[in-house]
Amino acid sequence: MAETELVKMSSKGQLVVPDEIRKKEGFAAGDRFIPFPISEGIIFRKVDIPEMKKEFQSISRQIEAKFRKEKVSEGTIKEAIQWSRGR
Repeated sequence: MAETELVKMSSKGQLVVPDEIRKKEGFAAGDRFIPFPISEGIIFRKVDIPEMKKEFQSISRQIEAKFRKEKVSEGTIKEAIQWSRGR
């Protein structure tokens, strides 16, 4: 990138990523990002939703296997959820 470009926030909170950066990083319409506030401002990280879904499913299977092994009942899980929500 030859020059630093200013970007302007819209009334809806949208920012436009300069074309050079979009091309270089391979960003496309519909891509999702997670904002990370830091002391100097905000960093946006691109998120691959299918990868997150795969990771979530993998973790869920591991937890389910552990619960089955430990014979944790559905009732116990519901109680734990209610307890964690303060009800």
